[in-house]
Amino acid sequence: MTLEALAKQGHTTVYDSLVASIGPKIREIRKEFIKDSFSGFQQVEHRLETVAIIHGMEFINDSKSSNINATWFALENISRPVIWIVGGVESGNDYAILRNLVRHNVKGIVCLGLDNSRIHEAFDELNLPMVDLVTMDEAVQAAYYMGEKGDVILLSPACASFDLFENYEERGKAFRLAVKNL
Repeated sequence: MTLEALAKQGHTTVYDSLVASIGPKIREIRKEFIKDSFSGFQQVEHRLETVAIIHGMEFINDSKSSNINATWFALENISRPVIWIVGGVESGNDYAILRNLVRHNVKGIVCLGLDNSRIHEAFDELNLPMVDLVTMDEAVQAAYYMGEKGDVILLSPACASFDLFENYEERGKAFRLAVKNL
């Protein structure tokens, strides 16, 4: 099976697919059945979910990434320039872990939350365009205007949602609606 035939792209998906195929292979399940399963996989809501492609920019909802590790995998999984929507209620996040990925993969940061001081402390030195906003509509519009054809607008907050939203699902739905309203 070619990598392009996988329903979900990215090298973390390749790793997951390799691991997931071991059990069926050991049980001698036909290759065609395994291939059909991987090529027909449906995206999981709020986890690297492509919401839309508008003017050549892909909008990805990764609202479920409410910690540094999940956001690290999201940023590492995308090979195109990223406008990153980040922020919320954080519990002592060490954003330094993300600094190298942000330096190489991110071209703009949209901080969405009531207190973004720790995000600024971690990334101001990179001299990337950065704005602070408190509504998802504003955040998506700002990201859209920062981006250009070929970029990815990624909501991957690295934080809990409780400052502005009830939970990550509500935050993800607000992202989808804001993208739809562009």
